[in-house]
Amino acid sequence: MPRVVELHSYPVKGCAGMSLTQAALTPSGLAHDRDFMVVDRDWSFRSQRRDPRLALIRPEVTAGPEETLTLRGPGVEPVRIAVDTAGPRREVALFGRPTLGIDQGDAAAGWLSEVLGAPSRLVRMPPEHHRITDGLTPGRAGYADSGAVHVVSLASLDLLNERMAARGGDPVAMSRFRPNVVAGGWAEPHAEDEPRDLSVGDARLAFAKLATRCAVCLVDQDTGERAGPDPIRTLAGYRRAAGGVAFGAKFSVLTPGKLSVGDDIHAGGPAGQIPGS
Repeated sequence: MPRVVELHSYPVKGCAGMSLTQAALTPSGLAHDRDFMVVDRDWSFRSQRRDPRLALIRPEVTAGPEETLTLRGPGVEPVRIAVDTAGPRREVALFGRPTLGIDQGDAAAGWLSEVLGAPSRLVRMPPEHHRITDGLTPGRAGYADSGAVHVVSLASLDLLNERMAARGGDPVAMSRFRPNVVAGGWAEPHAEDEPRDLSVGDARLAFAKLATRCAVCLVDQDTGERAGPDPIRTLAGYRRAAGGVAFGAKFSVLTPGKLSVGDDIHAGGPAGQIPGS
């Protein structure tokens, strides 16, 4: 039986994740996942594709009557901000497409600019804004690239590392792929590609699309340095898909709930046929 072995939320798009033992699953994904985004002087998003040092920024969200966000990074004092969800909405660009953000002030902007060495600001997705992502089952998401929940299995990573070793390469960590849910117990690699519905805990997910990989997986998430050409080079030899190479799958949220490490993953068939319904 496949099961959840790791859970990760990434409060700030492109920055380090928070490892969790349990998490609320909202209609837009794990709580706080990609709620925030770093933008440049043109209000366009920053990504590890261009700014690999984003990987060294460690965010932590503290919920409560007043939500706070703490950012930590190498060689600088942490900054803690009160999250603004009521400020003016302004247009920001995500992959060249307009969406909305709430600027989080000069303290966060100054800290990010120092760490990244380039003018930067931090925005938060407005609570009322519902960004729709595409795929077989469209869904809602924050600033995630596509799809609210990214699932990768340990078997898929094992196969990739075996193939890289056969080429004389070193293994890569799962963190290179920045999944939300890491699944153990699937015997076959890439079994996460097949189900059209997943029931996990008291939540239900529906398949949206394969996760096509970009240059972000070339970045060592511990050092913030680009370390390619693998794993892209090896994946290209056996995982070609429309638009690139695929590793993992994206799912939309059908029924919010709670996910926990250790939860069984019940896989269903064609979209719309939910296990147990």
